[in-house]
Amino acid sequence: MVDYSATLPRPELIQVADTVARDKGIEKEEVFQAMEQAIQKAGRSRYGLEHDIRANINRKTGEIKLLRYREVVDAVENTAVQISLKDAAKIKEGVSLGDFITDELPPVDFGRIAAQTAKQVIVQKVRDAERNRQYEEFKNRVGEIINGIVKRVEFGNIVIDIGKNEAVLKREEMIPRETFRNGDRVRAYVLDVRQEPRGPQIFLSRTCPEFMQKLFTAEVPEIYDGIVEIKSVARDAGSRAKIAVAGIDSSIDPVGACVGLRGSRVQAVVSELQGEKIDIVQWSPDKATLIVNALAPAEVAKVVFDEENNKIEVVVPDEQLSLAIGRRGQNVKLASILIGSSIDILTEKEESERRQKEVKIRSQRFIDALDVDDVIARLLVDEGFTSVDEIAYVAVEDITDIEGFDEDVAKELQKRAKDYIEVRDKQFTKKKAELGISDELAALNGILPDMAVKLGEKGVLTLDDLGDLASDELIEILGENSMTETEANNVIMAARAHWFNEEDQA
Repeated sequence: MVDYSATLPRPELIQVADTVARDKGIEKEEVFQAMEQAIQKAGRSRYGLEHDIRANINRKTGEIKLLRYREVVDAVENTAVQISLKDAAKIKEGVSLGDFITDELPPVDFGRIAAQTAKQVIVQKVRDAERNRQYEEFKNRVGEIINGIVKRVEFGNIVIDIGKNEAVLKREEMIPRETFRNGDRVRAYVLDVRQEPRGPQIFLSRTCPEFMQKLFTAEVPEIYDGIVEIKSVARDAGSRAKIAVAGIDSSIDPVGACVGLRGSRVQAVVSELQGEKIDIVQWSPDKATLIVNALAPAEVAKVVFDEENNKIEVVVPDEQLSLAIGRRGQNVKLASILIGSSIDILTEKEESERRQKEVKIRSQRFIDALDVDDVIARLLVDEGFTSVDEIAYVAVEDITDIEGFDEDVAKELQKRAKDYIEVRDKQFTKKKAELGISDELAALNGILPDMAVKLGEKGVLTLDDLGDLASDELIEILGENSMTETEANNVIMAARAHWFNEEDQA
């Protein structure tokens, strides 16, 4: 061990600092600071741990100085680290409170134990500096693809040598059925870099959608140059993926650019991803068109949007159902991720049956309330009327616009509607008080007064009571033809809305 305590110039210390800094890739100043802390620790062991002893190495000559620091105070409480203003003035002129008096101490004779301790301090500080350098180097590389060589396997996780550092590819971030052996070359996406007690940890992934996106960027010059843009990516790693791409103008074929001549570009990505099947989809600002493209190769007959619940219903021909859903629901799941909305698949037969049921339910409301036949009720439903209240208070012209309805018919329908509402509201006011139905439940959109009474009779008196129901339970209470399943779901979600608002406020 080098005798750091000598007061003579020590050029070998300069050489050691240069060598260590170069080998470890850290700043020479950090090596000097590690040496000073080692000498400082040995000095405190020699002269007493209670003293404030500091070491200083001359950065040009390597000369070492060991100094004891004492603070100038008004009232001394600890003589080891404090000195009175009166005594300090005898040592140095012009001192004031808060200054420090320094005493140069004799050299420390490094014994075997002290030398070993100093060595450990230096090694630890250099290691810490090296870790900080690694963290600073990689914290800004999150989102890049890096290459490495498999170094070892630990509990299913792969430790990869990426130069002067190691990175971890966890089992869950590897493509299913993918295996690596020592010495194999690996390409992966830098998912995260974290500073942990054992040093910076670099985590990689081969399953995240961003990895595929970066691979296409590397293989397709048009994407790299910004001529083609990747709008969205959805992956079921190792099995299938969908990627939506768009060109900056209509003259560019983004799908063809990504596929490449005879599929060369997409095949390069497929090979890297262990044969994962990739559907390249033409992106469109029109969501309906995008959905049709995303569900390919299945054919789509109709797209229905439910903006309130962020859901989309897609109607397909009966023979296309299995193709649209895909094996284990994979096709529709990836399409949902790609467009960012939930997709429900219906066949044309199912959609027709449901629509007929909805028309029947709504028609029955008008038959019961207005005392009209099925033909008139159907005409009202076909024109978009959903409740008696709408008929009572719309402009007469809205009703006379219906084919076969003149002004007399329109006025008669409105009179019957208003009479029905008057009787209904009187009965409801009385029942509401008797049953204890809450004002919030009575005012909920989609719950008519007669429905509120039926709910109250079954003990459903508040929004919380209603929110605890399932759609089929609500329909059972109100009656089979009271509302559609969609309407029931919307009512229940409206009743639960305050739960989420309260969570947000909390």
